[in-house]
Amino acid sequence: MADEKLASIPSGFANDNALVSAVRNTYLSFLERRDALGLSNPGTFENINREVQRDVFLTNFMFTGLRGEWSKPMSNNPIFQLSHQLSMGAQSLSPYTFSAFYGSSKVFLQGTMESDGSLVARSNYRWNDSLITKTNAQIQSGQSMLSIENDFSGKDFTASLKGMNPSIIEGGLKGIFIASYLQSVTPSLALGLEAMWQRVAMNSSPEAVLSYGARYKGSDWIASLQMQTEGPQGSGISSSYWRKLTDKVSVGTDLSLQFAPGLSGTGGLMGGSLQKEGSASAGAKYEFRASVFRAQVDSKGRLSCLLEKTILPAVRVSFAGEMDHLKVRQHT
Repeated sequence: MADEKLASIPSGFANDNALVSAVRNTYLSFLERRDALGLSNPGTFENINREVQRDVFLTNFMFTGLRGEWSKPMSNNPIFQLSHQLSMGAQSLSPYTFSAFYGSSKVFLQGTMESDGSLVARSNYRWNDSLITKTNAQIQSGQSMLSIENDFSGKDFTASLKGMNPSIIEGGLKGIFIASYLQSVTPSLALGLEAMWQRVAMNSSPEAVLSYGARYKGSDWIASLQMQTEGPQGSGISSSYWRKLTDKVSVGTDLSLQFAPGLSGTGGLMGGSLQKEGSASAGAKYEFRASVFRAQVDSKGRLSCLLEKTILPAVRVSFAGEMDHLKVRQHT
C-alpha cells in the first residue's frame, strides 16, 4: 500500500524535487530490506505469553466441581449456535447458563445469561483485513463494565488501543486506557511496549504504568519476558516458557517477581522498605482423542487439575479439582 501511495506522486514532481526524491528512495529501500527479512505478525502485546497463560495453564478454565455443556448448531453459514451449561459444586459458576453465538466473516456476536441475572455480551467487527473492533459489556451483582478495543494488525506488527469504562460525563476523563505495540524485529524475536493510564474517580489523581515485553519463538518452543516500571502498585518482572513435547503434549512455566514499596524502614521508595514477592507455576496439557487434561502446580502449594471430555459432538463434560497443600484445603 505504501508503494501505491508513493507511486501516486507525479514522477515529474518527484524527480524535480530533490528532497521528495531522496525521501521516496530511502523509504522504498527501507521497505525492500524490511520485506527481505521475512517477518510475520507477532500478535498482540496482551497475548505475548498466550501459549502458557491461555492454553496450558488453568487460568481461564479453572473452577471447582462438575460442569456439563450442550450445544445446538442452528446454522453453519453464517454460524449460529445455542448452548446450555449446567454446573454442580462450583462457587464461581452459576447453576445454569444460556449462551447464543453468531459469527460471519466480519461479525462476531456472543451473549451469555446466567441464572443469577448476570449478563455478558461480546462483539467483534472486522472493518478490513487489518482493523478489528472488539467490545465487551458485563452486568453482574449490580456492577457494570464496558470495554472497547481496536486492534490494527500490520504485516509484522500489531498496535492496540483499549478503553475500559471510559466516561467524560463527570467533567473530565476517567476510566482505564491501554495502548500497546508489538513489532517483529527478526523472524524469531518480537519487542514491544504497553502504556496504561487510569483514573478511578475525578477526585483522585491519574496513575500511569509503562511495561516492556519481548517474545522469542524457536522451532518448538516460545519464551517471553515482561517488565513493568514503577507504578502505584510497584514494579515487577515476569517470564514464561512454553514447549511442545509431542503433537499431543505441551508444557509451560511462569516465573514472576513483584516489588512493592513498604510503609516503614529504609532503602525503599520515599524512605519505605521494598517488599518483594515471587511466585512460580508449571503446567502441562495432554490432548487425547476425545478429551483434554490440564494440570498445574505453583510455589504456593496449590495443585489444580481439569479434565474436559467430549461425549458427543454437541455434549461436553468438565471436571475440575484443586488442592492447597499449605492450607490443607481441597476443592472438587
